[in-house]
Amino acid sequence: IRICGDEWMNKIKLSSICDIQSGGTPSRGKAEFWNGGTIPWVKIGDFTGKHIKQTAEMITPEGLAGSSAKLFPKGTILYTIFATLGEIAILDIDACTNQAIAGLTLHDERIDKEYLVYFLKSLKAYVSKIGRGVAQNNINMSILREFEVPMRSLTEQKQIAQMLLKTEEIITARKQQLSDFDTLIKARFVEMFGDPEMNPKGWQEVRLLELLDVVGGYAFKSDLFLEKGIPVLRIGNINAGFFQPVNMVYWEEDEKLDRYKMFPGDLVMSLTGTVGKEDYGNVCILGNDYDSYYLNQRNAKLEIRKNLDKYYLSELLKFSAIKKRLTGISRGVRQANISNKDILNLQVPIPGIKEQEQFAAFVNQSDKSK
Repeated sequence: IRICGDEWMNKIKLSSICDIQSGGTPSRGKAEFWNGGTIPWVKIGDFTGKHIKQTAEMITPEGLAGSSAKLFPKGTILYTIFATLGEIAILDIDACTNQAIAGLTLHDERIDKEYLVYFLKSLKAYVSKIGRGVAQNNINMSILREFEVPMRSLTEQKQIAQMLLKTEEIITARKQQLSDFDTLIKARFVEMFGDPEMNPKGWQEVRLLELLDVVGGYAFKSDLFLEKGIPVLRIGNINAGFFQPVNMVYWEEDEKLDRYKMFPGDLVMSLTGTVGKEDYGNVCILGNDYDSYYLNQRNAKLEIRKNLDKYYLSELLKFSAIKKRLTGISRGVRQANISNKDILNLQVPIPGIKEQEQFAAFVNQSDKSK
């Protein structure tokens, strides 16, 4: 019954409209559970889109029978309940899952499946919050079963789902346009300067210590973060190559911390990540989302002194071959941290400043379009 708000709306528990079961993992020590497997087995890493059509691993019928894994039918809604919380996908195949994923089989004809999927998506921030309240960052099946779904007429549910689907399609298209701009910028870089790994135009190669300084972040105490104040830049805020206002925390302004104060236009880099992955060594030019920021530890500001444009440097450091020099992979050393020394000793091709500024003007024009 819809009157004027959620407080006046009938709700129904998720367990009343769905069969809800968690998955399981066959013993890795039993080859017969895995070798020659034909039954798709879903892990969180297989959540690459709204629908799951294939999996990285398969289990055997013996693995299914000899474990707590369950075979969910095509059309089952999958919901992550451990570590990465609140991710959702729909099975396009019959498949099993591991124990970090629950399968929701809808059996109530009053509920539209797409409506239910979008409702569950809307709970992600809430689920992340309650998940952090337990030791292992998970929600148990009892919590999941108690979720209350707002009841609407089936016609309204379908209208809501259709509207959100169209919105998602628009967002996806806009993201593709943004990606196309990034591709265009990279192509312009290569056109002007050549591939920086090969340096076919013979630009002088210079160690960055001759051109910039590295300012490390401050070890803010996480238990003293505030809900308002100056935002503290953590790895998750800059690791995408642009500022992301996610899981924001704040600190009271303190002139003693002026050294760690960042401003729009500053170039920062994440220094810590996962061995073998490209989830660190990522650079970001801060936007004007805030007037100022504080820089947290394991991030660094690249403070340019001379003969170097930040837009040129930012794009240069996005090339995989250059990043591998920083992370040590190109030297056969797989490290999860980048030091100030690694950055300062990085030797890269440096064109003339006029050419760099021409490239910067192109980036600025593209950014306006973005």
